[in-house]
Formats: sequence, structure tokens, C-alpha cells
Amino acid sequence: MPFRHLTPLAIATVLALTCVPAVAQDAPASDETSETSESETSDGTSASNIPLDEIRRYVAVYSAVKAAYVEPVDDTDLMDSAIRGLLLDLDPHSAYLEGDAADSFEEQSRGNYDGIGVEIFRQPDGSLRVIAPIDDTPAARAGIKAGDLIVAVDGNPLAAGDDDSSTTLRGEPGTAVELTIERDGLDEPLTLTVERETIRIASVRGKMLEPGYGYIRVSAFQADTAADFERQLAELNEQAGGRLRGLVLDLRSNPGGLLTAAVQIADALLDEGKIVSTRGRIAISDALFSATPGDRLHGAPVVVLVDAGSASASEVLAGALRDNDRARVVGSRTFGKGSVQTLLPLDNGDSVKLTTARYYTPSGESIQALGIVPDVVLHADEDAENGGQAPFSEADLPGHLSGGGESGDGENQPGINAGDVLDGESYITAALAELKKQVAAGTPPPASKG
Repeated sequence: MPFRHLTPLAIATVLALTCVPAVAQDAPASDETSETSESETSDGTSASNIPLDEIRRYVAVYSAVKAAYVEPVDDTDLMDSAIRGLLLDLDPHSAYLEGDAADSFEEQSRGNYDGIGVEIFRQPDGSLRVIAPIDDTPAARAGIKAGDLIVAVDGNPLAAGDDDSSTTLRGEPGTAVELTIERDGLDEPLTLTVERETIRIASVRGKMLEPGYGYIRVSAFQADTAADFERQLAELNEQAGGRLRGLVLDLRSNPGGLLTAAVQIADALLDEGKIVSTRGRIAISDALFSATPGDRLHGAPVVVLVDAGSASASEVLAGALRDNDRARVVGSRTFGKGSVQTLLPLDNGDSVKLTTARYYTPSGESIQALGIVPDVVLHADEDAENGGQAPFSEADLPGHLSGGGESGDGENQPGINAGDVLDGESYITAALAELKKQVAAGTPPPASKG
């Protein structure tokens, strides 16, 4: 389906799935009712497939804690812990978000929030792993790097069972937060003080590299990213006298964001073909997004530059362009986050961020735990910090989903080790050299009409 159908599908996904947490919430309190109003099947489940024996086991443990724990336990605290436990062992990207955390999650897609400007995920022990700092934000300026592990905030160690720890990085502009960071290659933790500010992310910027050769950097996928991309592309085409000879699309250390934006950018560069598909356990999670006619680059060659920090929607875009023979991918193996998260609102104002599907490239390959292996592999400079090697990838995360491509589990395929982090202008130069090869090997784009 064309990308314009994506937004109603996302809404339908939320509406269809919100009933699931409601059933789970009601189950413990309706144990006796279930025995009288629902028939119990031979395998110990109710007619609505609620495992009654497991509910009884939960109630027994809950009652034991309430009755015998050395100190009184608040019912709300105990239930909060139980709910977080339901999600803890699923995968690293599923989480319970209290009201403020859910708002923060949505704010990032809008590109305007108060904080330090870093893409993170919470680990089972409560620490925060940095996927990537966002360009030109306090986090980037303070020297926070992809792969850093935030273990304490303002001197308070992060622990399993804490409320969503990412909210501690948010705060009023002008206030400071002290981060204790563990970094591979350093024996002692770092202490960095970062001043919060209103993060207004300009997710797209561009320039001419040489006459006829354009460059566009996309640092994140937000609500207005696709429109900004098309506007920037139109400006570069105009600067080139009507049509570019080629384009370098830089997705390095782009942690992802809205799928809609990635699909729309792919559609802007494709005349036809599949862009991405998603597959989950329920029908509403299954979708196929295809291009509509109209290539805004008029067939001029594209090189996509990626690295170990390119994740999620970045990988969707790179995979779509490569599988349709629209672009060459240059750089290092990407992060490998090929799963879809749906935000499910609850009646109390909180939300569940739940992994509901996997992404698949047009060729049917799963991105999950494998990522995109470039056509032309670039390596970090020898003098790069930690040799440029990323300390982790999706496949290294505790409890990560396995792959699911048509050719098998991605983790059994070559390239499983984390790729390199490619910082600096030299890699743009390398991508431009590859782009010129594509231009030389192909037919130049048609001359612009006067």
C-alpha cells in the first residue's frame, strides 16, 4: 500500500491492541468470577484463554508478600513491580511508561522537548545504554558517545525496578544533570555535567559537495523530516541547474524514529516497488508499504552512508533503496533494530510500549539482530577511540529478539559483530568517490527542460 495509508494503520493498531492490557489488568481481580461465569478448559485456561492456574499462583505470591514481608508493602508499589516484571523479560524495547515517560516518548517524534538530546534504551539492571547522541545537542557537545553506559544520574545509581530512568535526563532548560558513564576502553567511569536545553532537532540538512553532487544528512526521523528532506532535495536540484548528478544520503548514527518519515523519503526516491513490510502475531500488525510513481531525483544515483549507530527507520530506508537497486550502501554494518514498537495507552494515563512486529526489507530479509551489511565496507581510522568499534549492537542486548528473515535467523549470518562508528568528514569523501563511480558507470540523468 502507498505510504499515505500508514497513519490510519498506526491508529488502528493502537485501537486494536489496547484491549490486551485491559484483559490482563482485570484478570487477577476476577478469579472467583471466572470459576462461576467462565468454563475452565482441560488445559487449565478459561474460555478467554487466561491461564487460571498461573493467576492463582500470582495471587498466592502477592498474598504471601502482603502478609509476611518484614515491612508493610503498599499495594500500588507491589502492583507496579508486578506490571514491570511482565515486560522485563520480553525484549529490550518493551516497557511500561508512566504518564510523563509516555509523553516524553511521543515528544521525541515531534522533535521538540527539554532534555540533553540523546537516544537511549534502558537495560534490565536499570542503566541506560546510549544508541547515539543527537547532532548539535548538549549530549553531543559534552562528549557523550554511542555505546556509553549511563550508570548514575546526579550521583544516584540507576537500578532495576526504577521508574523509567530516561525521565531523569529531562528537566527545565538551564538546569544541569551529572552523569556517571562507563565507556569501553576506560578503566574508570567518566563524570560529565550536561546542561539541559530545549531540544529543537533540525533533522535534515544539506549542501553541495561538488558541482552536481549533493549531500543530505538525516539525523532522526520525525513528523516533519520527510517534508524537510523533499524541500532540501529541491533546493539542491535547483543549485545543480535543475537536476543533481548524484546524492550522498548520510544516515550515520541516526537512531531512527517515525516509520512514516522513512517510508516517505524512500517513496520520494522510488518510482515503484516495495518499501518495507511488517509482520507480527496479529493481523493488524501485518502491513506492506509500496512506492508511488515519482522519483524526485529523476533517477540520479544515490549512495547511502551508514554506520553502527544507524538503527531502526534508518535501516528500513537503506534496505528499501538497496533492495530496489536504487542506491548503494556504503559504511559499516548497522545496529540491527528491526522491530516495531506500538504505544498502547491505558485508562490511568500510563502506556505500554510493546514490540508488536518485525521489519522486513523488500527482498524479505529481516533487519532484526543482523542490520544492513553495506555493499562497500568502510572501517574506522586506527586512531579512532576504541578503534572505532561499536561496543554493542542489537544482537548483544539481553533478551533481544532473534531475526526472522526468509533466509533464516539473522544471527547465524555473516557480519554479526557490531560495526564501526564512522565519525568525520573522510567517510563523506569516500561515499562521494563511490557515487562518482556509479555516475560514470551509468547513464547521466536527462537534461533539464527549459
